[in-house]
Amino acid sequence: MSIVPRISHGILSLAIGNKEELLKAYMPFINNGGLFIPTTRSYQLGEEVFMLMTLMDEPDKIPVTGKVVWVTPRAAQGGRIPGIGIQLSSEDVQLVGKLETYLAGALGKGRRTNTL
Repeated sequence: MSIVPRISHGILSLAIGNKEELLKAYMPFINNGGLFIPTTRSYQLGEEVFMLMTLMDEPDKIPVTGKVVWVTPRAAQGGRIPGIGIQLSSEDVQLVGKLETYLAGALGKGRRTNTL
C-alpha cells in the first residue's frame, strides 16, 4: 500500500472584524490556543494548514500555521457553521497573548461559539 500525499488546499484566510467574531472563533480549550476557520473544504484531523488572518483594525495580515484538531462538516446538527479548528503552535505565544488581550473579561462567560 502506498501513501498518496494530499493536494494542498492553498492558503486559508480569516478576517476577524470585532470582539464578538473573535470570541466565536477563538478556542481557548485547545493547548496553545486555537482558531475556528469557516470553510466548506474537506480536511482531515492532524492536517497542517496555513492561514493569513486579518485581526480587527490591524493593518498587516498575520501568518498562522496550525494543525487541524476540529472538523465541523457541512450539514452539521444544530445549524453549526462548517469549518475547521486549528491548533496554534507553541511559537504563536505572542499571537495567543494578543487574542486573549482582545478578549479580556469575555472568556468563560458561557456564550455560544462556532465550536461549542
